[in-house]
Amino acid sequence: MKTTTLFHSLKIIKQIGELPERITSLETDSRKVLAGSVFICIKGYTVDGHDYARQAAENGAAVIVSEKELDLEGAATQIVVKSTERTLAILADRFFQSPSEKMTVFGVTGTNGKTSVTNLIHALLKASGQKAALSGTIGFNLDGELHQSANTTSDLLTTQRMMQTAIDHRIPNMIFEVSSHGLVEGRLWGVDFDVAVFTNLSHDHLDYHGTMDHYGYAKGLLFSQMGQDLSKDKAVVLNLDDEWFERYAQMTPFDVISYSMERPADFYAENIEYLSDRTLYTLHSPDGVYQLETQLLGTFNVSNTLAAIAALYAKGYKVSELVEHLRTIAPVSGRMERVPTDAPLSIYIDYAHTPDAIEKAIKSVMPFKKNRILFLIGTGGNRDKSKRPAMAEMASLADYVVLTTDDPRYEDYDSITGDLEKGMTHNQYACIGDRGEAVRHLMQQAEPDDIIIFAGKGHEDYQIIENTKYPHSDSGIALEVIKERF
Repeated sequence: MKTTTLFHSLKIIKQIGELPERITSLETDSRKVLAGSVFICIKGYTVDGHDYARQAAENGAAVIVSEKELDLEGAATQIVVKSTERTLAILADRFFQSPSEKMTVFGVTGTNGKTSVTNLIHALLKASGQKAALSGTIGFNLDGELHQSANTTSDLLTTQRMMQTAIDHRIPNMIFEVSSHGLVEGRLWGVDFDVAVFTNLSHDHLDYHGTMDHYGYAKGLLFSQMGQDLSKDKAVVLNLDDEWFERYAQMTPFDVISYSMERPADFYAENIEYLSDRTLYTLHSPDGVYQLETQLLGTFNVSNTLAAIAALYAKGYKVSELVEHLRTIAPVSGRMERVPTDAPLSIYIDYAHTPDAIEKAIKSVMPFKKNRILFLIGTGGNRDKSKRPAMAEMASLADYVVLTTDDPRYEDYDSITGDLEKGMTHNQYACIGDRGEAVRHLMQQAEPDDIIIFAGKGHEDYQIIENTKYPHSDSGIALEVIKERF
């Protein structure tokens, strides 16, 4: 790209050296710099890109963008700006030529359900004959080809690259799982969303946001940043059952489409019937009334299916066709996913890691309870401690509970399980910090007709201890014990 085009109208504080005629790439990792790259110095939590500017220059960077003047001894032209994060957003959008404006872009935010709703939208688009890409907790799904990603919401440069990759593969639809961290940190600056969806807001991430109000308004950035250009065909899909509905509706001038499980809305569910292998309900929509059947289980998945259908309706898809497609869509990996077994019991894997999600997971299986509900819950180390007692309080809905860890990181097992234990409302529980041992213990307690839920890890096949990922599978360990016992 021509350098004059890239840096046009950029508010530069100082330029040191002459700009080259063209640049080859944008990079924030000095190890990826090639001849002709622009290296942008980004300050992270543990690493400051300014410390690697010289290495980037030695690797061939033609331009270094920084927030302070650096001693590069003329190895590269330097552009000094107020904020490298904001400058990166502008440069990335220009370098990739505003890819989001060439696609239909869906964004889904909320405490629980983001992964399920984004995957449902992706699956429904595919079932409708459309190509689609998805970025979220499970990774970057390029029309069925899965690539790993580090965060729920990727860094700004990666986000732009993913959209451009989708365009290169002639994929017209992009779906983003949007985290509050990603919104606050500007990882989605430059993404022009067409449809923004809100699932719900409950206790989570207060170690980062401080208060529920701050957390709620962080989520609201998705809607407020949709812009004011009413010539664009955009819509916001909001959960009428959540107390943040009105506040989010006020944050955008675009059409608001509501959905609900509790009252009449643009899309709402009635006559809900929960079965052990599927869910049935009557769907009321602007297109008419339909009898809906889905393989997804639990109360929360009724809400998730409503959100996904409403999001696609906003872009002109027929509700009648979406209802038919939904019958064939399998549960999302690690979201109330039933583990196949011939043993006389039922095992589910779920990602629930908030009080609200834990409550809904347990209540979703109560209609099928024949003997007991056994529940395993853990939480991450060095993360939001304030929610731990509330998590265990909700877990107490189960007959027997094992309190353990998810990713303990650098926190002691006893510290994590001790915080959880404060919330238990009965004495039928055990504290076992080692998650592998905790899974084995729970399976040793299992009896015929029990329902077992392993919560917190979902699709993840690892545990983070200190800063290392170790292989771990709740379902794998559970099936090993089943072979021994049944």
